[in-house]
Amino acid sequence: MTEKTIKVPGPDHPITVEPSNARVVVSVGGKVIADTLKALVLREASYPPVYYIPRNDVEMTLLERTDHATYCPYKGDCAYYSIPSGGEKTVNAVWTYESPYAAVKEIAQHLAFYPNRVDSIDVKPAQ
Repeated sequence: MTEKTIKVPGPDHPITVEPSNARVVVSVGGKVIADTLKALVLREASYPPVYYIPRNDVEMTLLERTDHATYCPYKGDCAYYSIPSGGEKTVNAVWTYESPYAAVKEIAQHLAFYPNRVDSIDVKPAQ
């Protein structure tokens, strides 16, 4: 087993996680895959914000776990899902940190979607 270096977010690589205060709807092939008012928005360094959606608000029956895995020194081990109904475009379109590091523990039990691998991620202010 290889050693993994854990980096703590700091001034050179800030990470914040907070409630999004928005309705987030993810669609693929005319089907709503996720719809939530409880998304978290993760802002990391200079990357675009990422919406993490609670598993309870995702149609998990439309997802298929894959063997693909990655590692982030700031967040931990990452697992992936595909959306079979979306075809080749949606392979590994969804990611999750099932046991994230303490600095981002809020994203556990949440999923995120690659914007270019789904048809839409609509973010509208919650009413």
